[in-house]
Amino acid sequence: MEAAPARFITFEGGEGAGKSTQLRHLAAWLDERGIGVVCTREPGGAPNAEFLREILLGGAHDFAPLTETLLHFAARAEHLARTIRPALAAGKWVLCDRFFDSTEAYQVHGQGADPAAFNALKMLVQPHPSLTLILNVSESVAASRQAARARPDDRYDRLGPAFHARVAEGFRRIAAANPGRCVLIDADQDEAAVAAAIRQAVETRL
Repeated sequence: MEAAPARFITFEGGEGAGKSTQLRHLAAWLDERGIGVVCTREPGGAPNAEFLREILLGGAHDFAPLTETLLHFAARAEHLARTIRPALAAGKWVLCDRFFDSTEAYQVHGQGADPAAFNALKMLVQPHPSLTLILNVSESVAASRQAARARPDDRYDRLGPAFHARVAEGFRRIAAANPGRCVLIDADQDEAAVAAAIRQAVETRL
């Protein structure tokens, strides 16, 4: 597989979908092929964006849906300026754990934020991903994985099953609406099978 410049790949999905694990697998696979990779995450990915991450995930604040949407986009603007665009300009492939599709799924579908406001903000952030891998996981598998992980629950983890069902449906709608960019991956499979499906999507699309 030939290395291509300025590839921006995002990993999306609900809690327990395995995004962080699969991002690491893809990064290692690309590295073996001599492709320079920068791995990052949202919210966060740059110092000031990490500051906003602490506010958003910590649970000490209860924001209105539009406020929360704006905070995510503020963190994203900083992330793009400080990390993503410089990496792409240097010819690196950027792998990002969450991007604007998470804001649509969590804030618009999950919390009822105004979709028109989201779409306006989305057009202000550039570039958009070359490829988005949406890891679709069942409620039972997600719950099992969440119970097994070491980190404490953040504010979104604690929002309850009805919220997370809306988020999961939101991601499926995003995948259906954006077939040129998004690939829906069956994340109920074992780790190796999911990694293989992701590699196939990358080889086919990029």
